[in-house]
Parts: sequence; C-alpha cells; structure tokens
Amino acid sequence: MLCLNSGRPLIVILKSGRTTIIHKCNIDGIVIRALEKHTDARGWLIELFRSDECTDDLRPAMSYISMTLPGVVRGPHEHRKQTDYFCFFGLSSFRIFLWDNRSDSPTFGNKFVFEAGEGNMVSFIVPPGVVHAYKNIGEVEGLVFNAPDRLYRGPGRAEEPDEIRYEENIGSRFHLDD
Repeated sequence: MLCLNSGRPLIVILKSGRTTIIHKCNIDGIVIRALEKHTDARGWLIELFRSDECTDDLRPAMSYISMTLPGVVRGPHEHRKQTDYFCFFGLSSFRIFLWDNRSDSPTFGNKFVFEAGEGNMVSFIVPPGVVHAYKNIGEVEGLVFNAPDRLYRGPGRAEEPDEIRYEENIGSRFHLDD
C-alpha cells in the first residue's frame, strides 16, 4: 500500500489497511499517515516505519529520537537533498509548520499547519526544499522520531550539514504564527 499523494495536494492517512483523505493540504509531496497504538496487558507498541506503507523511494539512512520541552520550537529549517520521515506519537502535542520553498513546485510559497502527537499520532514525509518547524504545545516533554534518508553530516560525520537554518534569521519569511 503506497502513501503517495500522487502529485495532488492531499494528505492520505492509512490506518488498518484503509485509505482515508482527512485533510486538504496545500503543499505538494507531503505524505501523512496515522500511527496506530497496539495496547495489551504488557504495555503498547507503535509501528513507526513499514516499507509497505510508504513511498518506494524512502529508504532511511539513520534514525534518532529527540525530546522537546513544553513551549520549545525546533526550526524552521530546510534540507537541499534530505527527505525527513518524522513520527509524532506523544507524550505531548505539537504544532507542525510546513512551507513549500521549492521554486519549481506547483505549491511554491504555500504554508500548512497541523497538530500531532498525543491523541493524533502520525508519521509524515517532508521532501527536500520544504521548510519545517514544530513547537511542543503540550505541558509535558514530547518525543519525536526521525528517520532521514541521508546521514547527518555524511559518512563519518565529515561533511557540512544539509540544512538551511531560518530560526536565527530575523528577515526570514518563515514565522510560526501561533
């Protein structure tokens, strides 16, 4: 099952083998999928990545988990070559901001904002050239998983990072309007 948006600005959520369109997204190439929590007497399990539920060209090169404190923002920044595969599954809630900064994109200049995390667990794919940021809008620490398709700083951490940081650029057009 592919979670492609087929070039149309739609978010497709895959859950329990069904495909459901739940949002209209104004950024081409953004792919969002619901994460399902499986709970039993031992605790819970969430499948963060399944190759049969994502685009054929997404192949993570590494993965990491970060913790973000309440009220803290990460980003905005973008990658020239890297595709990110984020998972927001709790323990808090986040507001996610996306801007299409690809001059050759049919949705260039568009912004999309949505919430995810506790109560709305999702994974989403951010292609190169899409500026992204997120803010922990909850009251507790929040966990974020990312499995980008490129190694941070390249093999052996010997290259410059593939990122353009806008968070310290006062003149940037990428603002988080809460």
